[in-house]
Amino acid sequence: MEAFTRIEGLTAALLRENIDTDIIIASRDITSPSRDGFGPRLFAPWRYDGPGGPERPDFVLNQQPWRAAVILIAGANFGCGSSREMAVWALRQFGIRCVIAPSFGAIFQGNCIKNGVLPVVLPAARVAALGALAASAAQPLTLAIDLQACQVQQPDGSCDGFVVGARDREMLLAGLDEIDLTWQYRADIEAFEAADRLRRPWVWPGAVTAPRP
Repeated sequence: MEAFTRIEGLTAALLRENIDTDIIIASRDITSPSRDGFGPRLFAPWRYDGPGGPERPDFVLNQQPWRAAVILIAGANFGCGSSREMAVWALRQFGIRCVIAPSFGAIFQGNCIKNGVLPVVLPAARVAALGALAASAAQPLTLAIDLQACQVQQPDGSCDGFVVGARDREMLLAGLDEIDLTWQYRADIEAFEAADRLRRPWVWPGAVTAPRP
């Protein structure tokens, strides 16, 4: 997983509440077990005129300059609905590294952390204010998201602090998923296994032990 320390980039606003995972990646677009190819299908029900149809010019991510957005500002309860991890894959493959919203669907929020996308929770009033700035095509908004400092930084120097769990922050900063994080304790795990093989050899697959009396 690509580490997340600090990103700076173009910010798009999609200030709708309760955007669910079936809008982020529709079930009809999950046609392969592969993790690849989901970026073009992001928000497909809103981006295109029907399956395989042309782009809708009124949708923000089809417009310049926001086609190159790396930060998305959204409404409350973003990512609610089903647990499909493909919703995060689609955001990440489109180029989105951070979503700012007043709240997130719990499973979606966890899936973001596992896939290198930072979910930032800010008060609704601050989200609305940043969203209004991001909606101006005349002066596109560039934000910096600093995970070291846990700050959303505006070009004028003003900042909004946010909170991320210590374990989630460690995973993102180091570019580790949950398996990588656990594997940092490989020596301890292997030492336990070696001792347990001696203590309880009968529980290990392939162990040959004498019949018990």
